[in-house]
Amino acid sequence: MNMRLSIISPDTTLEAACVQFAILRKIGIEGRARKAIELSDNLREIIESGVRYRHPDYNDEKVRLAVIRLTIGGQLFRQAYPGMEIKGL
Repeated sequence: MNMRLSIISPDTTLEAACVQFAILRKIGIEGRARKAIELSDNLREIIESGVRYRHPDYNDEKVRLAVIRLTIGGQLFRQAYPGMEIKGL
């Protein structure tokens, strides 16, 4: 397979990919970084909303820790927060 074409998602047409790449070139590295941070923040808010929906009894600190655990995984969470347990996740 052509390496250049392998970076295009299978559900994206070549024409759509060209438009996307043109936009990414136009906004530059700073614009791409801002967009990545924005998407990361949006995902964190979605995860937080899900935790609050599933665990209405959690206070803000427990929600924060649950979001961290879901984001970094159980093993790394246990290493970073020894003795801290978030049940039900």
